[in-house]
Amino acid sequence: MDMTEQTIMNGESVSRLRIFFKYLWEYFMLTLGAAIAAIAIEEFLVPCTILDGGLVGISIMINHLTKIRLSILTLVLNIPFLLVGVKVLGKKFLFKAGYSMLVFSAFLEVFASLENMTEEYLLAVCFGGMLLGIGVGLVISFGGCLDGTETVAILLNRKFDLPVGRTVLIFNVLIYTAAGFLFGFDIAMYSLLTYYITSKVLDFVDNGMDQAKAAMIITNGGKKIADMIYREMGRTVTIMEGEGLISGKKDVLYCVLNRLEVYELKKLIKSADASAFIAINEVSEIIGNHIKKKGKRELTFNE
Repeated sequence: MDMTEQTIMNGESVSRLRIFFKYLWEYFMLTLGAAIAAIAIEEFLVPCTILDGGLVGISIMINHLTKIRLSILTLVLNIPFLLVGVKVLGKKFLFKAGYSMLVFSAFLEVFASLENMTEEYLLAVCFGGMLLGIGVGLVISFGGCLDGTETVAILLNRKFDLPVGRTVLIFNVLIYTAAGFLFGFDIAMYSLLTYYITSKVLDFVDNGMDQAKAAMIITNGGKKIADMIYREMGRTVTIMEGEGLISGKKDVLYCVLNRLEVYELKKLIKSADASAFIAINEVSEIIGNHIKKKGKRELTFNE
């Protein structure tokens, strides 16, 4: 074996090792995020009957009414939504979201047997909301998901043009309204305040709570990356010509997507062009039509 072959083999080994540690780090952070979220739920929110949004909030209500273990409820209720998420976000989503939900459920079971941190409502709202925002933010930042309602919201967006953020908000308003009738409207208002704190902390952790994101990509392989984004993510891309002061002619891509897709977009672009420049910004409002793929057809929608 000559020196060139040995160098190539060493380079491949280092590359595989880097990929291994990258995935190890990602799943460690998913585990940490799920653990923090479970602490927030079991040690702060559940003792005061304060609800999170989505399926976790529904699980807490059922838990209080039937005494079925919260860990079992969150896992069982999320399974159908996880399967829907495979169709919406792909198989990669299945592994990370499934792992996150399974670990979250396991930690709920672990923390359920520990002494509650507090039964003071104000402390539960503030600290529970902050910890939940940190935990959920970490999970989302590394490509996972703890609540399946967002995947359904994305599916409804793709089929019926319903805005994702508004759909999730409607789900949660219905949950908190039901909580008001079941447990009293004080509990509903505490839960709504917790949800607000959680969303603001998540906004800080995940660098943007808004569903709509705009990505600008500067690359030499614009057509190739645009085709990959359309094929793998179902998002169309606007391709423009640009010129760098030093780098010369470049392709400039512009793409609008939701925050759950940002992680996948960054991975896709890095695999196609490691030197590409990516800027991701919040989009406060979209006016007009945006095109994205629906099966083998194209669907026009208003985000």
